[in-house]
Amino acid sequence: MGTIREVKSGKKSLKKDYVAIMMWFMGRAIQAAASVDRDVRKEFAELPDRFTFDLCVMPDGPHMIVGKDRKGYVRYMGWDTEGKRTNLRIKIKNLEAAILMFTFQESTALATARNRLVVDGEVPHACAAVRILDIVEVYLLPKIIAKLAVKRYPLWSPGRKYIGRVFVYLRTVLGL
Repeated sequence: MGTIREVKSGKKSLKKDYVAIMMWFMGRAIQAAASVDRDVRKEFAELPDRFTFDLCVMPDGPHMIVGKDRKGYVRYMGWDTEGKRTNLRIKIKNLEAAILMFTFQESTALATARNRLVVDGEVPHACAAVRILDIVEVYLLPKIIAKLAVKRYPLWSPGRKYIGRVFVYLRTVLGL
């Protein structure tokens, strides 16, 4: 009898890179939206001091770490989890589920209902994080796509939506 050859699965590096780029952009956009949008500021204000959350894809990343610094400002803290304490970890169960979420084929609420997310932390904090993600997605995406990405599309005034969108994009790209 011959030896059995071990076959390893593909790495899916293109999908992982896409999700990593989307998480990087989303993390910076959350930081930008916290200085532009009153609802995002309110959600973060109700969270504990120095609160940090990590949105990650199981089993080995990528990660998006966002939290409040010592002064209470919201900061995107990168993707390296080494030495960072997180109060909340929202884990996407696999890369395929992350692709569905970050190509906006499936909303966060639908992903939760289909058991694609695992929450390690307090549920009210996870709900606040999801609300923040939904607000940021409304700013970043055109309405036709944002309606797929969020549970309910908000009824904002055109000034809030378009002027806020410009400021969120500028701050995201410039890293302010």
